[in-house]
Amino acid sequence: MALPQPPMPQTATCYRHPGREAGRRCTRCGRPACSECLVQASVGSHCLDCARAERPNVQTRARYWSARQITLVTYSLIAINLVIYGWLGLLDPHAFTSTSSLTEGQANLALQWNVLHFGGQSEYYRLLSSGFLHFGILHVGFNMFLLFQLGRLLEPAIGRIRFGLLYFAALFAGSFGALVLSDHRTVSGGASGAVFGLMAAAFVGLRNRGVNPFSTGIGTLLVLNLILTFTIPGISIGAHVGGIVAGAVAGWVIMAPQFRQVPNWATYVTPLALIALAIAASVLVVS
Repeated sequence: MALPQPPMPQTATCYRHPGREAGRRCTRCGRPACSECLVQASVGSHCLDCARAERPNVQTRARYWSARQITLVTYSLIAINLVIYGWLGLLDPHAFTSTSSLTEGQANLALQWNVLHFGGQSEYYRLLSSGFLHFGILHVGFNMFLLFQLGRLLEPAIGRIRFGLLYFAALFAGSFGALVLSDHRTVSGGASGAVFGLMAAAFVGLRNRGVNPFSTGIGTLLVLNLILTFTIPGISIGAHVGGIVAGAVAGWVIMAPQFRQVPNWATYVTPLALIALAIAASVLVVS
């Protein structure tokens, strides 16, 4: 009498390709899959569905990406400056090279006492727009290089929000300084007021932490640029001095040493107050 034979083993097929033989199974759900439908995992292999389910959602991936960008504000500011420079150059190629005459686009963004409040129309947007306006490749190149260097130093140390507030406090203070110390017909523009504010903040921050700024190069950089400010004609002394004052005040609070016990809210309110004060003082000056 013949004994019953066990059933022939069935060959597993891929859960996504029924016509293909599956050599392995997903170590997470156990489904058989072909080599094309398996993804190497830290332990074993996962099928495509399990691998997709394990991926973080969009919000989580955005947070991970943001956390890796330690100088996001710095790069964003550089990008805005370069885009505006390129846009004005596309409107009129003279904007790329000319430093002696204004194109129409530059004139619409530049800071000038006579047009800030003229004929009943208020163009106070120029207090901001002039900080993103540059005259020639050397002008924008030098300012963006300094912004890149100072941003890499300051933004990771004080955080994005405070760095952005510090930048704009120096920018608006630089616009105010340019209005006060310039002739009514003088046209001003550039990120140098904000950049000088960053230099001053870095200088003060190092001093607050017991570091000699001249041992790091920040002190020498600031002094050298001040010498150039007062010796080279055509440079806005008021913008540079205004930016330095605002940057030093904001930096003194934002990067205060531990023993001074500055409340955290003050590190945000101080640059905001400087922005409001600079705007109000600028409006008062030209009214």
